[in-house]
Amino acid sequence: MATTDLLQRALHDPGELSLRPLPDDAARLLRDLDASPRLAAHLRAVHDVAHQLVDWMAREHPAVRLDRDAVLFGAATHDIGKTAHPTELSGPGSAHEAAGRALLLARGVDPESARFAETHAAWTRPDLGVEDLLVSVADKIWKGKRVQELEDLVVARLAAASGRPAWEEFLAFDDLLTAIGLDADRRLAFQSAYPVHRMP
Repeated sequence: MATTDLLQRALHDPGELSLRPLPDDAARLLRDLDASPRLAAHLRAVHDVAHQLVDWMAREHPAVRLDRDAVLFGAATHDIGKTAHPTELSGPGSAHEAAGRALLLARGVDPESARFAETHAAWTRPDLGVEDLLVSVADKIWKGKRVQELEDLVVARLAAASGRPAWEEFLAFDDLLTAIGLDADRRLAFQSAYPVHRMP
């Protein structure tokens, strides 16, 4: 099957988990960049988890000011720099972060939306908003990975906004992440079903 067909499948096939489609502007960027089907599948999985996070925030923390669309676009494009650094699709590396932001800016994406390509792996920066932290969490928990330092930053924001003790916020957030993590293997299987490299 040609890469174009596989990319279309990665962008639109709901899979066993009925993954949500990417925002139209993000899907268009991936098609324009002839992205790897594996990258598209990864972004679908992270975006779907980001949806679960922002839905939970709306239910449990409606008073927290949150740009829902920014989180979803950020999750859908956070690794887009891997189109320029394809070796980082299957191996370690951080060159895709700054490259992704630059790529998005060059394609007319506003700086506020483009920032997630760089901030998704830099959650200790003091200037980050809750949106950046949620994209970072989505990029970890989609595969069941827990990062205490990152989760503590989110919990601190939630406790400050709600006035409830941090331990209460931790328990609620932990329950959410545990539930999301239950589908990690199926999300990983969805991603693994698509090739890393483009095919002729």
